Amino acid sequence: MDFTGKQANEVVDFGGEVDYSNYQWFENAPPKQVCPPAQHSVSTPYVPLPGVIEQNEAFEFALSAAPNVLYARYKQYGQLGVLAWCSEFGELIDNLKQLGFHGNMFVTTRTQALRTCEELLNLTKHSLDLKMQIIVMYLSSQVARLRRFLDGEKTWDDYPEPQFPIPGSQTEYT
Repeated sequence: MDFTGKQANEVVDFGGEVDYSNYQWFENAPPKQVCPPAQHSVSTPYVPLPGVIEQNEAFEFALSAAPNVLYARYKQYGQLGVLAWCSEFGELIDNLKQLGFHGNMFVTTRTQALRTCEELLNLTKHSLDLKMQIIVMYLSSQVARLRRFLDGEKTWDDYPEPQFPIPGSQTEYT
């Protein structure tokens, strides 16, 4: 059996041919629209709703407080406090992404978010003594996730280097 095309008995016949001999094609063409010369149109400025303003202000506050909250969690609970904070920060990132996807993120909110990312990484490098490298990697991945959303074109090189112990060296953890 040949499956390369339709067989002669598979042709569908809808009846006789339609007669188009007296049809007037393009007789009633739509009128051509003449575009006016390019003018500088004055558009109304964007005025955000009060709820959008409040959301952005709340995000800016939360983002500016994030490094302090992380440090407080570290002081209170140690490395596990950092781990728990990373989970909360992930929720903040998810909500911030939703704000951006709806087109309601202000430039000031975006700027604060990028500044917060830098502050978090500086805090991780200089003030937090994180020995569990999985926590360093988790925090770095959360920061990277936010940065990819805010500025996907840029490449950052300020992430902390993981310090995995080398077998047989004196830095090996027991």
